[in-house]
Amino acid sequence: MEELKYRGKKREGRHRDTWDPFQLNPVGAEKEQKKRCFVLAQYLVAVIVGIAVLVSAVIAKGSLLVLSTLSSPTSMRTPKEKQFYMLMLVFCLVSPNFLVFIKSLWRCAFKSFVQPNMKTMASICLIECLVSLGTSVLVLVVMPQFDILTNLFISGGVCIVSAILQIVFRLQREKWKIVFPICSLILTTAGYSLLVIDYYVRWTSYVDNQSAECFIYIGIGIFSSLLISLCWWENIMQATNNMQETLSELDGFRDFVFVISSILRILVIGGVYLIYYVLIEDTITWTDFNLQNSDWELLQIGLVLFFLQAFCSAACHWFGVVACKIHALRMAFALPLCLTGPTVLGLGLLLFLTQAAKLDEGQSGNYPEFCDSLVYLSSKNTTPIALLEVTKSICRTSLNSFYLQWPFLMLGLEGVCMWSGFVTSTHYVWKTKVQRIERTSQLFVRRLYESAFIDLSLLLNTKMKLPKAQTNESQDDLQNCVIYLCATMWHETYDEMLKILTSMFRLDRYRGDPKEEHKDCFEFECHILVDDAFTAEEDPKNRLVNSYVNDLIHVVIEVYRVFTSKEPDDVSIIDTPYGGRLMFVLPEGNMLYVHLKDKGRIRNKKRWSQIMYMYYLLGWKGYIIKNPHKMPRQKTSRGSLVSVDGAGNVYVNSPCDNDNKRKLIHDDNTYILALDGDTDFHPKAVILLVDRLRMYYNVGAACGRIHPTGMGPMVWYQKFEYAVGHWLQKTAEHVFGSVLCSPGCFSLFRGSALMDDNILKRYTTTATRGSEYVQYDQGEDRWLCTLLLQQGWRVEYNAASDAYTNSPQEFKEFYNQRRRWGPSTLANTLDLLHSGKETVKRNMSISRLYIFYQMFTVGSSILGPASVTLMIAGAFQFVFQIAATLSIIIACVPPVFYIIICFVTKANTQITIAAIMSIFYAFLMTASFFSIIGDMVVQGTFLTPTGVFLVSMAIMYLVTAVLHPEEMSLIIYGLMYFICIPSGYLLLTIYSLVNMNNVSWGTRESNKGEAEQKKHHNLLCKRDCKLCCWDMKIQITQETENLMLQQITGVVGQQALPLISTNTEKTPQSSAKPEPQTKAEASPEKAVELKHCPADKHKDKGSKGSDAGTSDRSNSIEKKSIPDSSDEDEEELNFMIDDLEEVEEIPVNDWVEPVRHEFLKKLTCANMKRNLQAQIRYTLRNKDYDDVCEELVLMLTDTLTTELASVGPEDVLDQPKIEELQHALTKQARQILKNDRMMQLEKRVKSAIEKTLTAPQIERLDEGEKDFWEKLIERYLTPIKDSPEHKERVSKELKSLRNKAVFLYFIINVLWVVATFFLQAIGNDIISIKIPKFSPDGNHTGEYLKVEPLSLMFLLSFAVLLLVQFLAMLYHRVYTLIHVVSYRGSEKDYKVREIEDESEDLTFANRNAITVTSEDF
Repeated sequence: MEELKYRGKKREGRHRDTWDPFQLNPVGAEKEQKKRCFVLAQYLVAVIVGIAVLVSAVIAKGSLLVLSTLSSPTSMRTPKEKQFYMLMLVFCLVSPNFLVFIKSLWRCAFKSFVQPNMKTMASICLIECLVSLGTSVLVLVVMPQFDILTNLFISGGVCIVSAILQIVFRLQREKWKIVFPICSLILTTAGYSLLVIDYYVRWTSYVDNQSAECFIYIGIGIFSSLLISLCWWENIMQATNNMQETLSELDGFRDFVFVISSILRILVIGGVYLIYYVLIEDTITWTDFNLQNSDWELLQIGLVLFFLQAFCSAACHWFGVVACKIHALRMAFALPLCLTGPTVLGLGLLLFLTQAAKLDEGQSGNYPEFCDSLVYLSSKNTTPIALLEVTKSICRTSLNSFYLQWPFLMLGLEGVCMWSGFVTSTHYVWKTKVQRIERTSQLFVRRLYESAFIDLSLLLNTKMKLPKAQTNESQDDLQNCVIYLCATMWHETYDEMLKILTSMFRLDRYRGDPKEEHKDCFEFECHILVDDAFTAEEDPKNRLVNSYVNDLIHVVIEVYRVFTSKEPDDVSIIDTPYGGRLMFVLPEGNMLYVHLKDKGRIRNKKRWSQIMYMYYLLGWKGYIIKNPHKMPRQKTSRGSLVSVDGAGNVYVNSPCDNDNKRKLIHDDNTYILALDGDTDFHPKAVILLVDRLRMYYNVGAACGRIHPTGMGPMVWYQKFEYAVGHWLQKTAEHVFGSVLCSPGCFSLFRGSALMDDNILKRYTTTATRGSEYVQYDQGEDRWLCTLLLQQGWRVEYNAASDAYTNSPQEFKEFYNQRRRWGPSTLANTLDLLHSGKETVKRNMSISRLYIFYQMFTVGSSILGPASVTLMIAGAFQFVFQIAATLSIIIACVPPVFYIIICFVTKANTQITIAAIMSIFYAFLMTASFFSIIGDMVVQGTFLTPTGVFLVSMAIMYLVTAVLHPEEMSLIIYGLMYFICIPSGYLLLTIYSLVNMNNVSWGTRESNKGEAEQKKHHNLLCKRDCKLCCWDMKIQITQETENLMLQQITGVVGQQALPLISTNTEKTPQSSAKPEPQTKAEASPEKAVELKHCPADKHKDKGSKGSDAGTSDRSNSIEKKSIPDSSDEDEEELNFMIDDLEEVEEIPVNDWVEPVRHEFLKKLTCANMKRNLQAQIRYTLRNKDYDDVCEELVLMLTDTLTTELASVGPEDVLDQPKIEELQHALTKQARQILKNDRMMQLEKRVKSAIEKTLTAPQIERLDEGEKDFWEKLIERYLTPIKDSPEHKERVSKELKSLRNKAVFLYFIINVLWVVATFFLQAIGNDIISIKIPKFSPDGNHTGEYLKVEPLSLMFLLSFAVLLLVQFLAMLYHRVYTLIHVVSYRGSEKDYKVREIEDESEDLTFANRNAITVTSEDF
């Protein structure tokens, strides 16, 4: 209700100024707000993860201590039990090494194998063996000799080498922080000293018959701790930036090193166990490992403790990684791990104190007597074994001393010293900064964790400094990047244009002012490339923009109104060698460029548009920023680049220009977001893709989840098809290797990847052969990704990055679209498989197993038509009760019939027949669905091959949908997808193959009503007259009117000044009344000087954004100040008179004036009121200026209304009226500010008034950029004009390629069907696989199902493929959730920015800027 009232109030305000107050409000234009529920969810997830880290670490550490106690020689267990528990302890040490072995082997197999440096690998393996030796000796030899509390404390000493190296290399950024490692070293040494003293007291006090051998084990334990602490040597080395070449080299073959080192570590663990307990102690009885039924309790306790320790240590490591990735490093990682030791101690003592009374039953008066009584409890079955042994182990401390019990405090002090030692040694963890979804390899030094010391292992393994991959740069802060949004348009509708423009304006609102810092550290520009933007006139000089461009202009104006309540401020029109360009400054100061392509000057279609903007943004702009002397002179008059501080100084913010900012941004951090003209997205989707490229250097492209939009059955089919493709296929490609296709409608590409060898240069190849037309032009996005993969780059998929695009709603449009996609997909996949051996060598993400996976999927798709045919045959067999062989023959008739139809009829006829056949197939598929159910009923079990497959598929898709809660409703369209399988996998395949020779686009191919538009575009008057028997038609066109005007004006036209433009723009008067273009050119010797009003002074004369080459820019601007004059008349004169400037002639083509006229509607009375109010409120947005702001809005609006009382609300003002109006508004504003004693705001208000009265300007393209475009067009983008001979040759090649593909498909599918047919004809009794039948209650019925082996093998293979994809989806969903939680916890807060002291902010922000005065303009 409140929203309705708010919109009504705004509409009433507009209605006072115009009779047309109605406007569009596109979906998603409302201002985004940071949802508090997501913030709460992020904190909730952080708390849950933190609790999981703490609980898993406590259980893992406690389980290990209990196992060590149970296997102790002093425990009350039998030798057989001690031997078994010691074996479980060995398994606990082996388990993390085994997991790392499996993971590293997986990566070597599925990713890539790099030949290792043997010397480096030998060094690493030696260190790993020493670490494993220390761990196994400490855990298997030393710890069983000590009590449980000493075992808990002694593990804290593994940080001693880390502390020593921190002191030696002085790794602290602040010098005083060297205190932490010094304290760690002192405390650890003190802990070891207290350990020796404690055991000396026990020995001398005869506690638990302690012998002098304990000192030997203490020494071995300290030495083992030193060996273990070598485990994290790499953390110190990478923090010191030493051995960077060795470490970088190690990163290349780290997986293989881990495979070898894991095996060596396992061998060392086994060797220590065997050497000590077989050769030294000789306590192993091999027959005792043969457990009997009576040993069930022993087996149960041992296995439970082992699985608890192994599982919880792995879970603790994984949850710790998750905690870092979701920005909860302190709360959910460092704090729980630091509290693990105290928590285990507290729980142990609490258990000891609470259970002691139950065990003793009040019979003992002191601790020694209680400890002696435990011997008698060991034989009672009611006593928990673990509890009894833990209590007995505590009794081995000084508590069990008859003489002195105070030394027990030394044990506690030892624990405090050890705990404090490792906490101070890992103090840097608390200050570590991580990015969203930080790579695990960037968070931790090594992939392997030490399960025996899980808490210390994770803390010590955390990197002291997070280096950027492949460089030494610190990753404490995000690397700034620039994003070029590039949308290609081809005959989009008004509503489709509305989507893409709304999305761009949303991103502008999210990013905010480019002069301000942003949490996500990115700059961006928007580029829209419009294909076929001009009418097809015979005379190129008389070309005009077509209706699509007019729609685009109206959409820009409409969306600008919705987002800002005013017209576009800064608009520039430029004639270019490829057509034309429109430049807009978005509301927050970011840039929008619209490139209008003339198909007579430059190649049209999407691929050539992509080449056009890639060469422009990466080639040309990259060239000029690397050669600053080539950069065009920067004009300083653009409002968005000018700031005014409180003292009245004008600053030019040159760093706000993206071209200047890009000087500091590497090509690796330059991204291109490829878009279609109808894509709808939110800022979150872009940021999530940027995260992938920021974190992973080898990622060349990333795509999001594409959602088809529209209405109708075809859209319903595509919704589920897209869902399945993304849920299962893309996730499997992402997990096992690399995504093969990043769709051009919403994909982010890395600039350095596109600029790599054999990519962009190869992408410019003009198709000359039939196969090239199919691969290059029918699916350009897939071919570009193929080039990236072959060059070694990875393509990723982010399921949380949602984008929406229109999908074909008509059957014909859908078939034509897939007619392009199908052959292109097959061609590019075969090209990748053909170069598989070389690609595996180059690409770390693609392995031989992944190539085999793709071969299997291609084979499955090729056999798709035969599989569908056999499925239809099965339906015939069950529904009509006919023989299997006959059903196969009947099922083959429609496909063969359709193949003939496709060869002999035209495309439209083929599609019509396919639509009719699809309807019949849909009915048959419905019958097939019920036939499968009926077959299960008849057979009395669902355990038939078809039944199991159908049920498992349904369950799998249902679970998959549940795991995608925002898309769960799409499961409804699954039935539509099922009944359309014959149409999508049989008829569509046939249509695509047979029409492979047709390489036309197929969709949006023609411009509706274009001919009529061309015919009447310039029609001014049309009259039909009848005179007697004569019918006469009289038409007056724009050209006729121009000729008449020239004849009428005669001499006046010859004496008139040529059409000229100052450095600022053309005068609004000339735009308000469009005149025919004057062909005369000004003499270069003449210099025309004008005095113009302030409305021209601060107009946008230069480029409206970071486009480096749009106009001349000054290379140097000296800092000056503007003197304040006390004489009001002199100030008014300064506002009205500017310095004389040379007038530079800019030739204007015919298309410019109609476009400019559209933007001149800004200067109507109604629009100026709205614009003025919005400009004043934005300029004085500080909360301290609210009162004066509203007073200015009220009084200036009244002044404007008074001055324009005689002007209609839709009339465009001429130049004299604008000058008069500006003078009145400026005078009124000055008077108000003087009365309110706010004269420091004068220049801001003056700037707002000037912006309100600024007209669109016509600019000249910089000569350097013009030369670039001319050479680019000449080299790569000249319109293709094929000769008849070339067309005939290509047509023959395409038909030959079509015939080969159809023959290959036909033979393979026919062989499959024929094999199945003969197996059916021979009979199931001869060749079949018998599957036993089971009743619903699980009992065997005694009957068997006879299934042909070929069908069963294919069914099982397909089921295995789906299962693999399902598992990949589960893995991908977990990490998608982590990414979403991380983003939601760090997304932008959409609070209104309150500026306390704007003058200070501006001065600070421009400390490196250039100060200029009005004289410089």
